Amino acid sequence: MNKLLSPLLFPLLAVLFAFALGGVIVLCIGDSPLLVYELFFSSAFGTRDGIAYTLFYATPLIFTGLAVSLAFKCGLLNIGAEGQLTVAAFTTAWVGFTFTTLPAVVLIPLCVIGGILAASVWGAIPGLLKARFGSHEVINTIMMNFIGTAIVSYLTQYHFRIQGDAILETFPIAKQAHIPRFHSLLTPLGIDFPERLPLNVGFLLALVACGAVYLFLWKTKWGYELRAVGSNPAAAEYGGINVKRNIILAMSISGMLAGLVAFNEVLGYRHRYYDGFSPGYGYTGIAVALLGRNHPVGILLAAILFGALIRAGLFIDIFTDNVSKDLSVVLQAIIILSVACEALARGTFSSFLKPKQA
Repeated sequence: MNKLLSPLLFPLLAVLFAFALGGVIVLCIGDSPLLVYELFFSSAFGTRDGIAYTLFYATPLIFTGLAVSLAFKCGLLNIGAEGQLTVAAFTTAWVGFTFTTLPAVVLIPLCVIGGILAASVWGAIPGLLKARFGSHEVINTIMMNFIGTAIVSYLTQYHFRIQGDAILETFPIAKQAHIPRFHSLLTPLGIDFPERLPLNVGFLLALVACGAVYLFLWKTKWGYELRAVGSNPAAAEYGGINVKRNIILAMSISGMLAGLVAFNEVLGYRHRYYDGFSPGYGYTGIAVALLGRNHPVGILLAAILFGALIRAGLFIDIFTDNVSKDLSVVLQAIIILSVACEALARGTFSSFLKPKQA
């Protein structure tokens, strides 16, 4: 039990510290921390609508958190999840509004495959450059973000946009490409769940992805080799593991996971590609992976926390006098900084607890 709970200690302390410091900030600007945090928990977890929106906002963060963590297990830092999910969303939408005559059982899988393949290629390119030429994946993935966003914006603006529409978005996908929302799943069971709530089966896919990533990393030969490369590339190569192949594989799978955001956003929510639909899911996924200790269970919990921060921000902005929704961003930043200081904190505590020599 201690082995299971020990990795959660510092992330939990980071969250508690962030909320404590956030309360001090709220107090300093003249509002009540108790009111703010009451609004936070009640709006995010206190009602059916709140829970639904929290899980909906958490869904893309689960995918991007898993994407970042899988690359990190191979010793790589994927900053390109934003670009990967963008090209995946556009490709998913393109398949959805191009092959409109196909039945749902064919069109939905085709949309998903198209999206994850596009994202996989977008992730594999920096991996290939890293493996072949040794170029740094951080720089390459950042640049791929700009390239992907620019290409998708151009295609949407000049080729796949409804004429006269002031909003930069593509044609809508075929109705048979829509995935079910929780309304259609729960209503037959006698559970009241309004159709207006956007929570869809994308959240269930995110849970499946958590399980699949765990099985892949810790229960398969390929996962073991990938983690070995991340731990010590030289030792892994000496042991007969193909380091270059694993680098490309890790970045490719990482891109695929980021691309699954399109399943939730395009097939389950907007039903088209909408320019600027992501408020930074790819970058927030880095924080989610960091807080979740790069473990699927931790990422799931961290994504739900960040989803709650997004949900609660609007209510805090409306129902308080001086506190804006930007408090949620402040809390995220404090959590990230606190987790990043874990090594320093561990060193401080260990030196404090270590008995002094006589």
